[in-house]
Amino acid sequence: MALSSLMVPVSAETTSVHYTSEPIVIDGKVTEQAWSKAQWHALDHHIVGDVPVPADFSGRYKLLWDEEQMYLLLEVIDDVLRDSHPDPRVQYWDDDCVEIFVDEDASGGKHQFNHNAFAYHIALDGNVADIGDTENDNRGVILLNDHVDSAWQRADTTPYAMTWEVAYRLYPDTYTTAAPGEPVALSQDKEVGFMLAYCDADEGDTREHFMGSHEIEPVNGDKNLGYIDASVFGRIKLVKPE
Repeated sequence: MALSSLMVPVSAETTSVHYTSEPIVIDGKVTEQAWSKAQWHALDHHIVGDVPVPADFSGRYKLLWDEEQMYLLLEVIDDVLRDSHPDPRVQYWDDDCVEIFVDEDASGGKHQFNHNAFAYHIALDGNVADIGDTENDNRGVILLNDHVDSAWQRADTTPYAMTWEVAYRLYPDTYTTAAPGEPVALSQDKEVGFMLAYCDADEGDTREHFMGSHEIEPVNGDKNLGYIDASVFGRIKLVKPE
């Protein structure tokens, strides 16, 4: 059950995500025909920092699903790749990383210190960080590498685009670090809370930009709410084309 929210409504727009019967190999090479049939979506909504010029950062993404997991294809133009915090639990948001926000039952509500939803921070080295649950005295950062598989490649010609392929499993809000349980099986017409973002770190000790897939209404001037409240996520619907 969702907890109390920051009173920011879930986006009314629901995006359809198509099913794939073709196996997706997570290698960053994008050789599967299924990707060519999926729709591109822009990663262009400002969350934190300055709004970057396209040469500094721009991104777009596609989604697919099968019965076991979701698939993400992300194309990023990023002029500087930076991972200055070797410990994956320390300031992971201040390095270049992909952030996938997932609310398995699209219920919305707070999730910062529980698993009503997840905020997967995927580092350049593949580590996946999120905040643990208070119920098990594990309020600190935990690694959820078993939830996500990812791989990326970077082109060797300008503008040196990065191509990420990611597969991630959906876990219900009953998940705890002490009793994680199993991911849910996916099926047609299922609705899921979803948002995507990218932390862009060029120099110094903090990120310069944080850009997302959905517009967020600020609360007291703050749009960095995705890691706190799933009500700011968008919504996707799993469909099988006729």
